[in-house]
Amino acid sequence: MIPTPPPFITQFPSLLPPNKTLFFHRTLILLITFFAYASFHASRKSPSIVKSVLGPELPLNGTDPVRDSGSIEMGWSPFNGSRGTHRLGELDLGFLVSYSIGMYFAGHLGDRIDLRVFLTIGMMGSGVSTIVFGLGYWWDVHRFVFFFVVMVVCGLFQSIGWPCVVAVVGNWFGRDKRGLIMGVWNSHTSVGNILGSVIASWMLDYGWGWSFVLPGLLVMLMGIVVYGFLAMSPDVVGFESDDGGVELMEESDTRDHEKAMEGESLSLLQSKSVEDSGFIESNAKKSNDAIGFLEAWRLPGVASFAFCLFFSKLVAYTFLYWLPFYIRHTAVAGVHFSHRTAGMLSTIFDIGGVIGGILAGYISDRIEARGITSIIFLSSSIVALLLYRIYGSISIFANTALMFLSGSLVNGPYSLITTAVAADLGTNSAVGGNARALATVTAIIDGTGSVGAAVGPLLAGYMSSEGWNSVFAMLILSSFIAQLFLIRVVRTELDDKRAQGKWFWLTRRFS
Repeated sequence: MIPTPPPFITQFPSLLPPNKTLFFHRTLILLITFFAYASFHASRKSPSIVKSVLGPELPLNGTDPVRDSGSIEMGWSPFNGSRGTHRLGELDLGFLVSYSIGMYFAGHLGDRIDLRVFLTIGMMGSGVSTIVFGLGYWWDVHRFVFFFVVMVVCGLFQSIGWPCVVAVVGNWFGRDKRGLIMGVWNSHTSVGNILGSVIASWMLDYGWGWSFVLPGLLVMLMGIVVYGFLAMSPDVVGFESDDGGVELMEESDTRDHEKAMEGESLSLLQSKSVEDSGFIESNAKKSNDAIGFLEAWRLPGVASFAFCLFFSKLVAYTFLYWLPFYIRHTAVAGVHFSHRTAGMLSTIFDIGGVIGGILAGYISDRIEARGITSIIFLSSSIVALLLYRIYGSISIFANTALMFLSGSLVNGPYSLITTAVAADLGTNSAVGGNARALATVTAIIDGTGSVGAAVGPLLAGYMSSEGWNSVFAMLILSSFIAQLFLIRVVRTELDDKRAQGKWFWLTRRFS
């Protein structure tokens, strides 16, 4: 499908080149995709905040799990029984399994249809399904199948978001400093989590249904913005040369040789080796063809980072869905927090995630090694998680400081892999700089990670009924396993550094 120009932009010629520069449109793309995906995550945070209201109320005299079903207070049937945490975990499983499965198909479709329209469909469907879940409060629904089906449908619509926004940003930005740019941009995940936590927590006093309705409306509002203003690539808004090759008007005359690449998508994503080579017309046409699913799996590094993200996202999403519940039922300095306070306090983890994502992107750009950066963060996160579990209950200061540290170290590699790494792998020389492979590769990596995201919260729901030490042991083990999948990538990066004469002191040790 040939992409169509955004209708709201076409109504205002002053927003088109040459009236507006490439810098203006790049900034616009970053802002739109940032807030679009932030709204996705804001609505995704609602189940996490509402868990402590829907589920069984654990006794507030310590951190031990409930052993006597008679001590369970009223929540919301069917989640308030002795197996209430199990049901909540299964609800997470339904959402995340459909999300991960839908991710593979969404990426495949995203390489073939108009990303702007496709993303709008995902946002509208996600908003409606989130609102329907909240309406269960006023409809007085107490059937598990209702909530489960709604979450499955919501997961399918939400799966459209990530491949689309990454592909759009990838079409507009180049490889240079991609880690830093996408590290900053990917803070939309944590910003959305914070916004969702604040909205859902504040609305609990008015009925838990509002904690879903307002975030759902927010997603739909951003869907209108996306449909009206989002251009999926530079050529859609007129940054195109006369000979059919796409070229930015602001490029200097020293880049004139790139006009010879007929049919090649404008791609500030291409590596220097691709930019310096000439493609004949037939090769340019081939490079614009969407890549096959199995072919994308065979690209160098895709499988390693995909399975690493499986375990990294398992840890991140366990915190996403269970941290407010954990804070609510864990005494800090002998004091238990209210539902609202626990939800608000959990945003500290996401604030740390913003810093961690930016820092991981910056470091990986400076040392030019995504795998090494990821493994450093993963190994450090093991220590942080252990400290948070042991010392987090000593004082509010210790709790927030260690929560912040854990958030930055857990979300650092998760952010890096889902953005800069996915964009690197989706546009490397193995696919001839094919930007249309980007959504497929992104979907494979994040889809595989989403399977881990489904497993983590489910296991936490079952393990938490036996105690939180087992949950943290699972998280620490997952972080360790994630590092194992990066060993080959790290060795390759070290070999490259040695070939370049860099890091000699370190590469000699690992040779």
